[in-house]
Amino acid sequence: MTMSAPVFAECALACYLSGKSLPQTSSAMTDTLPDRLSSNPNSPFYNEELLAKDIGVRFKGVEKTNVEEYCISEGWVRLTAGNAKDRHGNPMTVKLKGTVEPYFRNAE
Repeated sequence: MTMSAPVFAECALACYLSGKSLPQTSSAMTDTLPDRLSSNPNSPFYNEELLAKDIGVRFKGVEKTNVEEYCISEGWVRLTAGNAKDRHGNPMTVKLKGTVEPYFRNAE
């Protein structure tokens, strides 16, 4: 169950005032991958904790090792295009559309 920000804040305040701790998330919730994830630290979708867990991405049934960012709901991946860099020194990327299947590699 996902809580919206105002509901979570209300729950946190009520727990703080009553002296109780916040409910802990279950391990099932922490083992799911987000809809969108990026390996670029400047992105709002960057999550260092998840990236440390060795995540793999299958795009159209083929495992890709050069995925910079993905979005499951919109069905696209952003792949690095060789060693080319833009004028800011970031890798050049190509956005491709198709079926995206992220997974934990160590779970297989």
